[in-house]
Amino acid sequence: MRVAIVQMNQGSDKAANIDQARRLIEGALAADRPDMVSLPETWTNLGGGRDARFSAAETLPEPGCTGGAAYEFLREVARANRIHVHGGSIIEAGGEKLFNTSLMFDPEGREIARYRKIHLFDITAPDGTGYRESALYGAGTGLVCVEAGGLRWGLTVCYDMRFAEQYVALRQMGADAILVPSNFTLQTGKDHWEVLLRARAIETQCWIVAAASWGGYEERGATRQVYGHSLVADPWGHVVAKCSDGTGWATARIDPAVTARVRRDMPVLEHRAARRVEELAARRVEELAARRVEELAARRVEELAARRVEGLAARSGDAP
Repeated sequence: MRVAIVQMNQGSDKAANIDQARRLIEGALAADRPDMVSLPETWTNLGGGRDARFSAAETLPEPGCTGGAAYEFLREVARANRIHVHGGSIIEAGGEKLFNTSLMFDPEGREIARYRKIHLFDITAPDGTGYRESALYGAGTGLVCVEAGGLRWGLTVCYDMRFAEQYVALRQMGADAILVPSNFTLQTGKDHWEVLLRARAIETQCWIVAAASWGGYEERGATRQVYGHSLVADPWGHVVAKCSDGTGWATARIDPAVTARVRRDMPVLEHRAARRVEELAARRVEELAARRVEELAARRVEELAARRVEGLAARSGDAP
């Protein structure tokens, strides 16, 4: 299966972002003929503040019903080109809170997966810039793994990649590949982006498919930068496709034979001792607690003994 990761430089104009996505997807289809295309995180909006995000948000329809502009664009790309489309993530309207929601469509244009980002980006970057995704977005509560093109795909979004247990859980659900659409900041990306993605590939023995946004965008009167460098890593952790700076795409072939060989030769899932580690950690906590109780009891005995000695000395001093 051939997968094209699309790298965008979206802003706060939703219509312009959809046009940009269309041009890049058309270019990837003409040049590389992929079986699936994958877009970045919140590709319909980046920047512009609260009002721009709520304006870009869409109420997602029930399966088979008509959705908003971005939703219908993704469906049409899938249906018209007879490919799977991973819609990165779009902003889902959810009342007072929004959701950062990833979608996948089959070649008939049917929605086959919907995942709400679980881990929200509330951090302070090295340059002091604060990010508080939870101010506008609610967190998802469920893992999603779906079959497409003969493979099992796990869905995640950006900051999720820092939580290895989520990726291990997707592998345990049968994932062959894990999608990671992202808006990774320049400050964190230059040090952590590729390291984290390769680590997730190695420890899960899954393909990692990470389409990212690149370049500058405006946020509350300031220009912020996202890192780009969209990539695909194989189950051994090798980067097999990567975008340079700028908008564009990169295409890789997801080879099940590579996955099978890596997992056969190093069966880490079968070797996982997570439960044993938890048991050992719990036992250690119990041992430390018991030791603390013993120490407190010994100290109490010493205090009582000292008090008894003082009492006897005082009584001896009062004797005629």
